[in-house]
Amino acid sequence: MKFALLVTAAVFSQQGSQTALRFARAAIGSGHSIERVFFFQDGVHNASQIIVVPQDENNPAKEWQQFCEEHKVEASVCVSAALKRGIIDAHESRRYGTAAHNAAPQMNLAGLGQLVDALIRADRLLTFG
Repeated sequence: MKFALLVTAAVFSQQGSQTALRFARAAIGSGHSIERVFFFQDGVHNASQIIVVPQDENNPAKEWQQFCEEHKVEASVCVSAALKRGIIDAHESRRYGTAAHNAAPQMNLAGLGQLVDALIRADRLLTFG
């Protein structure tokens, strides 16, 4: 079965992001596939590559980035929600003339069309918020 995941939960304020990651790992481990993970609303914080946590804690954002890279899962981040929350990639940084960017390279800033495309291609959409 092909799943599309919609993650709306911020990295540390809710469990949705971590639950989605556990589901994604279990799905891949069971022979299913993940069509795309779409990060929306506060879930866009999972795209930040500058989150630093104490050594004895997990970093769900980094774990998402590693998971997507390792399993070749496309990770799309709502560009509108990301920009409002200070998550910006190199392309948008040049476009808006900002001094830096913080979006992880595994995460692609995209429009809602990427979510619709994932809905068309996947058998099921699961939302984690």
